Amino acid sequence: MILRMAALTSLSTVQFRVSDILGTRLKPYPQFPIRITTMSVKPFVIEARGNSRVESPKTRNRRSRKKFNGTQTKPRLSVFCSDKQLYAMLVDDFNKKCLFYASTLQKSIRGDPPCTVIEAAKRVGEELIKASVDLKINEISSYDRNGNKRGERMQAFEIAIAQHGFLP
Repeated sequence: MILRMAALTSLSTVQFRVSDILGTRLKPYPQFPIRITTMSVKPFVIEARGNSRVESPKTRNRRSRKKFNGTQTKPRLSVFCSDKQLYAMLVDDFNKKCLFYASTLQKSIRGDPPCTVIEAAKRVGEELIKASVDLKINEISSYDRNGNKRGERMQAFEIAIAQHGFLP
């Protein structure tokens, strides 16, 4: 106990001024040695994220469908590509009618000896052009892929209709 008291008194004391109502007085404050330990600290890194709001192609397509409406002389070309087939139609949104419809499932497009789906998609484009000439349609209001990517079937269809001038 005496050793502890001696150790406390041998430490230098720092005095701070403390103010009270009547004035200032000195108050002793003992300074104890601080233990320093080494700690491994990882650096704080802030990483920027990409766009946190990822919008699906289907949602984007629904929003664009509000802007582009087809009429009887200038219809909307809507194309849907499932896992195995391709479906195309000319839509008159003003009168809510389908002016033309074709798919790779139709026997008239597939032919008597069945062809590949890619060749059938090209034939769907050719049939669309024939129908648009019969309906006296020279241009379309918009090309609606329904948020689908351009696969082999979609590209074969687009080549056929681009020759007629439907695509920019």
